[in-house]
Amino acid sequence: MENQDKIICSELFQKQRKVEVVLYPAVLAWKEIEKSSKRSSGTSESEHSQTVKVCEIVAVHKTEDEADAQARSHPKKINQPSQQYPYAFTVSYVRRTRQHLWCCADVTFHCADQQICEQWIQVANEQLSLLTNRPKNLLVYINPYGGKRRGERIYEQKVAPVFRRAGIFTDVIVTERANHARDHLKTEANLDDYDGVVCVGGDGMFSEILHGLVTRIQTDHGVDQNQPDAELVPCSLRIGIIPAGSTDCICFATQGTNDPVTSALHIVVGDSQPMDVCSVHHNGVFLKYSVSLLGYGFYGDVLTDSERNRWLGPARYDLSGFKTFLSHNYYGGTVSFLPADDNVGHPRDKLQCRSGCRICQHKHSSKDEHDEASEEKEKAAEDSDRGWSVIHGKFIAINSASMSCACPRSPKGLSPFAHLADGTTDLILVRKCSRLDFFRHLLRHTNNDDQFDHWFVEVHRVRKFRFQPGHPDLAPLEDASEHPESPDLSPISSLQETYDDRTAESSWNCDGEILHHTAIQVSVQCQLIRLFARGIEEQQDAEVAV
Repeated sequence: MENQDKIICSELFQKQRKVEVVLYPAVLAWKEIEKSSKRSSGTSESEHSQTVKVCEIVAVHKTEDEADAQARSHPKKINQPSQQYPYAFTVSYVRRTRQHLWCCADVTFHCADQQICEQWIQVANEQLSLLTNRPKNLLVYINPYGGKRRGERIYEQKVAPVFRRAGIFTDVIVTERANHARDHLKTEANLDDYDGVVCVGGDGMFSEILHGLVTRIQTDHGVDQNQPDAELVPCSLRIGIIPAGSTDCICFATQGTNDPVTSALHIVVGDSQPMDVCSVHHNGVFLKYSVSLLGYGFYGDVLTDSERNRWLGPARYDLSGFKTFLSHNYYGGTVSFLPADDNVGHPRDKLQCRSGCRICQHKHSSKDEHDEASEEKEKAAEDSDRGWSVIHGKFIAINSASMSCACPRSPKGLSPFAHLADGTTDLILVRKCSRLDFFRHLLRHTNNDDQFDHWFVEVHRVRKFRFQPGHPDLAPLEDASEHPESPDLSPISSLQETYDDRTAESSWNCDGEILHHTAIQVSVQCQLIRLFARGIEEQQDAEVAV
C-alpha cells in the first residue's frame, strides 16, 4: 500500500484508541498509534492494523448524535473520546465470518473537527461513486409461498435494511400466482429503469425470472427462441438471488452459502458472475431454459412422484426419493452429443470452478477474440453430424449438470468440477446396474469420493446433446433430411446394449419442473446471463491482506 497514492489521511479516534486512517484508491486502512514503549512485546504492527477493500465498502455516512447520546447516558464522563471528538462518521463494510458467509459490519471514527469529518464523508463517497458496477435501482420480486413461506419476512427483516443502508432504490412486487414474475418481465416491466432484477424465493422463482428476462431480451431483439441454433442475445441486466426456498441450489452453487444477507451484500457491491444457460427444444419448438440440472430417469421420477405429495412440503422430496430408489426403474434410449473442446477440461480433472475461474475467463476472452470467419467455421462444425458421438442403452439416470448442483445435502454436487461459464454442460450417464451399485453411486454425492468411478457411470463434457427414448431402430433420432445418417457415427462405449423390449418412458426434470416431452435437443448458450455473485471464493482469497 505504500506504493499507492494516499487520497486522504487523518489521525482519528476509534474505540477510545487514536488511529491513523488512510484512504487509498483501492483500500481503506487504519492502524493504532502507540508509543513503542507501550506496545506489548512480541506484538507486530500488523496486529494493530486493519484494512477494507474500497469495493467492499457498503456506505459511508455521518454518525448522527452519537456524542449527544453518550453524554446523556454518561454525563460525568467528560473526558471520553466522544466528548473530545464530537464529530463522527461510520463506514459500513463487508466482513467475512464463517466460510462464505458475509455480514455488514460498522466501524466508527471520531473527529475533533467538523470539517475533517465532512471531508472524509465526501471523499469516501466520491470513491464509491466511481464503482459504476454497483446497482442504484432494482426490481424485486418476492414469492410469498415458496419454501416455508418466509420470503416477505426474510426480505423485510434481513435484505431491505442492507439495501437502504447502501442507498439502493427498489420497486417491490409480491407475486400473486405462478409465473406472475415471468409474465410481468416479458410484457410490462420497463427494464430501462433498473440496474438489475432480484428474486426472493427458491430455484423455481429464479427460473421464472430467468425465463421472463431472457424471453423479453430475445423478443426485443427479434430473435426466434424456437430455432435451436439461434444465437441468443445476452442479458445486460444482472439477476440477484435472495434465497428463501427449499434447496436454493443455484444460490449455493454460485456463492457457497444460502444466506440472505450474504446474497444482499453481493448485490450491493455489484458483483457480476456470468452463467451458461441450456436451451431445450423438441422438434423445433422451444420448451425451457435450464441453468442447473436436466435429469431423466431417477431425478425425473423423483420430481413426478413428489408433485403428488406437495402437501408434505420439502419433506416430499425425501419420500419420493426413497420410493423411486426402491422402484429401481431403467429406461431405454439413444443419447448423442457434441463433445466440448479440449481446453475446457474434463468433468473428472479436479479443477473446481471458483471465483475468478481461469477456464471460464479463458472462454470469455476467446469469445471476444473470435471473428466472423471463425464463428462460421465453428457453427458449421456443430451443425455437421461428423463431430457427434452416439450411445444406445438402458439407463437408470441421464443427467446434464451445467453447474456443480451443490446444496447443503450434497456439498460437492452432482458434478463437482462443472463450470458456470465455460459454454459446456456435464452429461452423466448411469447405465442399468444393481440397486446396490446405484446406492453406492448416490452415496458418493454426500462425501468426497469420486462418484464417477463406477463401471456403470460415464461422464462427458459437451456443448450440445440430444436424447430419443425407446429403441433406436423404432424411433429415429432426428428427421433424416435434417440430420442424415453418417457411417462415422459409432458408439463410444463398449457397454452398448441391444434390446427388443419397449420400456416405459420417464420424464425430464428441468431445474425442478417437469418437461412434457422426452425427445429433446439441448444447446449450451455460453454466458447468456449474469448474476450478482462472484463464484465461490477460496478461503485464502476471502481474507484481506494487511
